[in-house]
Amino acid sequence: MEAQTPSGEPGDRAGVPAAIGALQQRAHAAGITLRAPPPEPTTCCGRGCSGCVWESYDNAVDYWCEQAEEALRKLGNASPPA
Repeated sequence: MEAQTPSGEPGDRAGVPAAIGALQQRAHAAGITLRAPPPEPTTCCGRGCSGCVWESYDNAVDYWCEQAEEALRKLGNASPPA
């Protein structure tokens, strides 16, 4: 299965910084702290290798976004303090 970025398109990374930023802003507004998003790789050789560092990055970003969304959902389902 090919990894999908937050935009939903395989290999489309143009929207990744905006998607990460939007989740961070939502979390900040909700008063929660998210772990740092994965850093972009710096070691890609550009030859389209199987198992490219960008594939791992795509998977890490997908997981980070899923975890951020889950944290925001849990907060939304929590009852307000009495």
